[in-house]
Amino acid sequence: GDWIQGAQLAGMEHREYSAVDSNPLSVYVMHPFWNTIVKIFPTWLAPNLITFSGFLLLVFNFFLMAYFDPDFYASAPDHQHVPNGVWVVVGLLNFIAYTLDGVDGKQARRTNSSTPLGELFDHGLDSWACVYFVVTVYSTFGRGSTGVSVFVLYLLLWVVLFSFILSHWEKYNTGILFLPWGYDISQVTISIVYIVTAIVGVEAWYAPFLFNFLYRDLFTTMIIACALTVTLPMSLYNFYKAYKNNTLKHHSVYEIMLPLVSPVLLFALCTTWIFVSPMDILEVHPRLFYFMVGTAFANISCQLIVCQMSSTRCQPLNWMLLPIALQRDASPLPANCIPHLGAHPLWSDRGEPAEQALQYTTLLIKETHSGLTRNGRRENQLAVCRSTVNICCKYL
Repeated sequence: GDWIQGAQLAGMEHREYSAVDSNPLSVYVMHPFWNTIVKIFPTWLAPNLITFSGFLLLVFNFFLMAYFDPDFYASAPDHQHVPNGVWVVVGLLNFIAYTLDGVDGKQARRTNSSTPLGELFDHGLDSWACVYFVVTVYSTFGRGSTGVSVFVLYLLLWVVLFSFILSHWEKYNTGILFLPWGYDISQVTISIVYIVTAIVGVEAWYAPFLFNFLYRDLFTTMIIACALTVTLPMSLYNFYKAYKNNTLKHHSVYEIMLPLVSPVLLFALCTTWIFVSPMDILEVHPRLFYFMVGTAFANISCQLIVCQMSSTRCQPLNWMLLPIALQRDASPLPANCIPHLGAHPLWSDRGEPAEQALQYTTLLIKETHSGLTRNGRRENQLAVCRSTVNICCKYL
């Protein structure tokens, strides 16, 4: 593994960082490639800047696909498909982001600038990036009869999120981060699929490739199979080895399972929200809901990462679970909270407060963008921004 010297983190001792990457694809292909690429970077380039740049590329892909595919276009037969050139851009940016994620640690060791903050920054952004590349890749299939439903995508997102948290649960208990095999394989595969989509056309993924077995079924099967046959067994095996070698950091079942309490509660609360939602929140605003889930999950993951870095006890409950749990008990937002939006086609009076908050955020952004577009002069732009801030302070 790679080792980072001990440091102090918020008054707590930061333990040495150890990561093991035994994936043949990484060992024999990607690491030699990254060792070559990192030599191109100047020594003054900060590793955290490399990490953040890669993350921004994934975010850009997410919003780029949201722009060209606002409603998962397969659900609307007459909707224009994403242009082939966009798939090329998304594929290249996804691979570049994956490469930057692979070389940031090498740059840190190359420039002797490894820090606890760098470890937290890298792994914290990785936890948040899960939602971006998972949702982006499924824009390939859309929401039609040959596509994937938003609820199936929600479940697949959680398969990826739990696969991520499982690796850090291992480190919390064993002191060693065993990098999952599925990550490297999925990133290379996803990048290739984007490029192939630009060549063969997105319609190629709608046709059956074996009897009545669709490509979307293949992707779904691959994600679940990778988690159940590779990620989970290897995590349990690594945990068992630490148990046999008497190197576990925690010995009671409660302490061992503590990092999984908040992720499981988040999954339960969000899934309950989906089923009891009066406005069918997942169908109406799927990307916003995925974004909310991914952001809350990233916060939970970052707190676990800090605990494993500093060898401190993980807290069972995360504060972000509270507003999600109480979202049905607040007073509804008024439909006329933004002028001229009370009768907006995207607004619904039936939603619960948190659901209306998601709608409110969407419409607020639309109204602000519309005002800035209509009024090009600087003083008018400032007036629109000032008005938007006043609306936020008054109603949120």
